[in-house]
Amino acid sequence: MKYFIKKIISLIITLLVISLLTFTAFSIIPGDAALSKLGVDASPTAVENLRKEYGLDKPVIVRYGDWLADALHGDFGQSFKYSNKSVSELMASRLPVTVLLAVMSLIIIVVVSLPLGMLSARFSGRWPDTVINIVSQVLMAIPSFFLGIIITYVFGIVLRVFQTGGFVSPDKDLQGCIRYLFFPAVAVAIPKIAMVVKYLRNSVLSEMKKDYVRTAYSKGNSDNQVLYGHVFRNALIPVITFVAMVVAEILAGSLVVEQVFSIPGMGRLLITSISARDYPVVQASVLYITTIVVVINFIVDVLYQLADPRIRYA
Repeated sequence: MKYFIKKIISLIITLLVISLLTFTAFSIIPGDAALSKLGVDASPTAVENLRKEYGLDKPVIVRYGDWLADALHGDFGQSFKYSNKSVSELMASRLPVTVLLAVMSLIIIVVVSLPLGMLSARFSGRWPDTVINIVSQVLMAIPSFFLGIIITYVFGIVLRVFQTGGFVSPDKDLQGCIRYLFFPAVAVAIPKIAMVVKYLRNSVLSEMKKDYVRTAYSKGNSDNQVLYGHVFRNALIPVITFVAMVVAEILAGSLVVEQVFSIPGMGRLLITSISARDYPVVQASVLYITTIVVVINFIVDVLYQLADPRIRYA
């Protein structure tokens, strides 16, 4: 119980520190949100009035205190760029898309990479292992955005399996949204699949050299019983860490893939907001990303204990 309490306290402190650093950073960098919205030809009076309306004329620490108090109640302020829209409303409209893309990508990664990784380790040094290694090396070298362009051209333009740029919101047509997001999910997943296969293969081969494997063989277990009954669970520990990093990365917003497929997700919102100096949206987005990373790390610690009882007992 103490372990979980310490983790929660650490999570809260991390979020507070990151939110303060983010708020301060966007307050001291050159540029003015009011001037960016009104244009360089705006009168000083108009700029000053807009600064007062946004509260930009107050000291940084006062603005941070006001923002934090409102954020604790779920209010992240009003967007500078998207008039008459709250930050919470903007994020609520983008978050389901990013989460759906992340879930689909994760399913593809797990379903494909775990069997391939185990197959590669099972036939280490033989032709299946060689083929999988060569394909993995090639796929790891291909960026997601290039895969996205190839997928868009082949399946969108040539084969017309989906309409390029024809994204459908999940609240209007969930099935249509899933069909459209399948191809971006594949573009995100393919390089990650190659990496997970390599991680799992190397981890399994490392575990196969340990004493408990020889003990399992001495008790008459077959290769499959040793591999899947003893080695697999222990080999998953380093793989869990990498998969968690992948999940956090995708949930933060797949910036390039969202741009290639014209997906209105969190990554695209963050890039647009930074360009427009929309500080409230940027601050809330960074806080969201930080929360995702910290929570994922917490979940990884729990999964470690489930995967290896020795960690729990320690």
